[in-house]
Formats: sequence, C-alpha cells, structure tokens
Amino acid sequence: MKALGRQILVEYYDCDADIINDVAQIENILLSATRAAKASIISHNFHKFSPHGVSGTIVIAESHVAIHTWPEYNYAAVDIFTCGETIDPWTIQEYIKDSFLSKNVSSIEMKRGLFKVAPGEELLFKPKDAGKVNILN
Repeated sequence: MKALGRQILVEYYDCDADIINDVAQIENILLSATRAAKASIISHNFHKFSPHGVSGTIVIAESHVAIHTWPEYNYAAVDIFTCGETIDPWTIQEYIKDSFLSKNVSSIEMKRGLFKVAPGEELLFKPKDAGKVNILN
C-alpha cells in the first residue's frame, strides 16, 4: 500500500499563552515553519478571537497547515497535512513546538489516500496547477 499523503494531528500543551494569543506571531511562526519544510505556500488566513484565541490556515501546494489556540489553557491544536514525498511534516511540527515554547506535545501521524500499487510502481503526486499558481514568499 502506498499513501498519497501524511497527516499529523498535534496537540501542544503548556505553551506560552502570550505567543499563542498573538495572531501576528502565530501567522509568522506557521509561515516560517512551512517555509522551513520547503512547502509551496499558496495562501493563508488567520483570525483573532475576542477575548482570546486564534485560528488560521495555510494552504500549500502539498495540502495545508491549520491551527486553533486556547491561550486560557496554554493549548494549541495543529493539523499538518502534506502530500507527496518532498515535504516532511515533522519539520513543521518541531518548528512550531520550539516557537510556542511548548513543554508537552502529543502527535499522531496518519497515512492518507492508501492505494494498492504494482510492485516497483509509485503513486504520482503533482499538485494540480502547481506551476500556474502565484506562490507567496
């Protein structure tokens, strides 16, 4: 069985509440983490809730990174989904952990889009229209 993608569901506990309640810091951290993994950023959108909490997504040619934070619990939940073999989602996970000053992390990886392929054959993943999009830096 071969997988089209890998998805990591991450729970960051004991984070710095000020960091995970700052929409600009979170946006910068997630964009930097995504760049560190050499993902192709397509678009991103982040929102600050009142009185606290941030949600956001980064759409990448290889799939997405999404976050929801609960600063009042020093907690953040992140979904990192990458397709193909070129991006290591664990690079993103580690970058975020260090940036949030998280003392405890729980992560689980799932293989997505499992298919049987003939011996020696590979699943081909090419983001649709990846060459035609305006990549953000």
